[in-house]
Parts: sequence; structure tokens; C-alpha cells
Amino acid sequence: MYDRALAVQAADLLARLRERRPLVHHITNNVTVNDVANVTLQLGALPIMAPSSHEAADMVVHANALVLNIGTPDPDQLEAMAQAGAAANQRGLPIILDPVGLGTTPLRTEGVRRLLGRLRLSVVRGNAGEIGRLAGLGGEVRGVESISAPDGATATTLIARDLGIVAAATGARDFVAGPGGGFYIDNGHPMLATVVGTGCMSTATIGCFVAVADDPLMGAMAGLACFGVAGELAAADSDAPGSFKVALFDRLFSLDPEAVAARAKIGRTQEAQRD
Repeated sequence: MYDRALAVQAADLLARLRERRPLVHHITNNVTVNDVANVTLQLGALPIMAPSSHEAADMVVHANALVLNIGTPDPDQLEAMAQAGAAANQRGLPIILDPVGLGTTPLRTEGVRRLLGRLRLSVVRGNAGEIGRLAGLGGEVRGVESISAPDGATATTLIARDLGIVAAATGARDFVAGPGGGFYIDNGHPMLATVVGTGCMSTATIGCFVAVADDPLMGAMAGLACFGVAGELAAADSDAPGSFKVALFDRLFSLDPEAVAARAKIGRTQEAQRD
């Protein structure tokens, strides 16, 4: 059952994002860096991409949130993430982690463990397989794609309980859980799976919303709902991946709070209700 009040909260956060225009610092996937920057800008925030360990921590001084994405990791980038994350922790800025391909190689697995061990994260967002693995429940990831996964509500709830951070698992139904509860989001469209990088884009969207939210749980929920609504609207404008990607950018740019309030499909998970 969807909660109308949650849809309104998501809409209100979009309005706040557009008003405040936060600066979001990304150390992200080389494959999708341009798309991530564009999505950040189209939502109303300001992107900065500073992946070098020689300046990543210095750039945090100017930012309102930090997004770390290990889609194309190398030792220098992981060190830059650790340094930037430490600087963000010192300033009390939210950090959002995308553990792309977690468990597929030692570099990725150890990199995520290092970041989790050294930094106070606000949100971790991954596909269902990645989040299942992070929760210790298993899950099959082929390359960076989720092939099979445990229940998303259970996985996100376990991560929230054990790590004390917000966890988001995206897929046909998105799940978000944190110390304050759990939600599911039914917005989105199958066309999102036909474009490389929409997972990275959804993580960037969460970063934009968490930058202005009072609670990272609500920021993650609102970000995924808004991204899903934009995906639905973009799918109505296109019937193939190339035109869909352009339409997605356009719909993120033109997305208004009224559309989000009317279209967002957000409910509370049973795990949250039992807690």
C-alpha cells in the first residue's frame, strides 16, 4: 500500500534541492562519469569530479556531499576515496557509496571493506546482488549486473541494523532501509536496464538528495522515487535505448514536485513495520 505522505515528502525534497543547488563531489566510474555529472546538473545540483589523490580531499572543502563509486577501481582512486571520505567525515558531510561489482574481484571486495572500515558512510546503494552480498546473504553478480539476489527488504534491513547506515537496493522494486525504518519504491521502467550506467545515475541522484535532506533515509527514498518517475516519463517519450537516454536526461531536467507528488509509489516495508 502506497503512502501519499511519503510521495509529498519526496516532492518537497526535490523542491529543496532545486532551491539550494548543492555541490556534489563525485569520485566515480570512468565509464559513466559524464552521465553522472549531467544527471547531477539536470536535477539542480552542481557536480564536481575530482578523482586524483592529489586533490580529492581538498575538493571536499567546497562540497555538500561526497559520492564514491568503485565501478572502475584502481589503487590511486581507492586512496583518493579514502582521503576524501576522511575529509568529509571531518566536516560532517554525507558520503554515499556504490559498491559496483562487489565480490567479483579481490580489488573491489577489499576496496569496499577498506572504505566501510575507515569511513562513516551515510548511504550504500547497489543492485540487488551487490546489496545481498554486502548483507552476507549471497547473490550472483556477473560483471556488474545482478543475476540473482536475496530479498531486497531483508538485505537492506540487515545492513541498516548491522552497519548503522542507510542501504538501498535497486531493481524492479527498489528497497531502502535505515535505522529509522524501511521503504519500497515501485517507480521506474524496464527501459532503465537497457542503458549502461543508470545504476550509477541513481546513486548520483541519491547523493544530490542526501546533500539537502535532514535524514539520509528520506533523501535516499526521495532520490530513488524521483529517478524512477523520470524513467517512467522518459519511457513514454521513446522506444529504444538511445532516445530513452536523451529523454531521461530531459525528464530529470523538467521534473517538477507536482509530478513527483502525483506519481511516486512509496510504501513501508513489513520489516520496518515489525521493527
